[in-house]
Amino acid sequence: MAVAKTTICLWFDKDAEAAARFYAATFPDSAVTAVHRAPADYPSGKAGDVLTVEFTVAGLPCLGLNGGPAFPHSEAFSFQIATDDQDETDRYWTAITGNGGQESACGWCKDRWGISWQITPRVLTDALAAGGEEAKRAFEAMMGMTKIDVAAIEAARRG
Repeated sequence: MAVAKTTICLWFDKDAEAAARFYAATFPDSAVTAVHRAPADYPSGKAGDVLTVEFTVAGLPCLGLNGGPAFPHSEAFSFQIATDDQDETDRYWTAITGNGGQESACGWCKDRWGISWQITPRVLTDALAAGGEEAKRAFEAMMGMTKIDVAAIEAARRG
């Protein structure tokens, strides 16, 4: 297997493998492709501990690094998952928040490892791309939501 030219590296305290396996089980076109163990002791672990995990999330190559608690996740990085309908939106939202995650505003949530996710129905991005009053109505509707309500966005688009 060829190594991707660009890979997102996510720093975890110690749970990179658990996170990668959760993502692989939750999102299509996702998999854990390799688990590498430390060949020697290192500042946040021992020889034999999982050091890195290679995985994909919705086709995007990632590397999980168990580097210890020095660098926590923030909203400055997030995965955005485009959804086609309310069922798909609900499925991903529930998987993330129901597995120790937390809800936020405007379609954002965090998983139990602190990674931020935007669960974004295409109807919302289409409305915002339309511009004008339609975009304004959809945007204002979104601002009052946690998980995005597809029917409410469609109603806002229509005015």
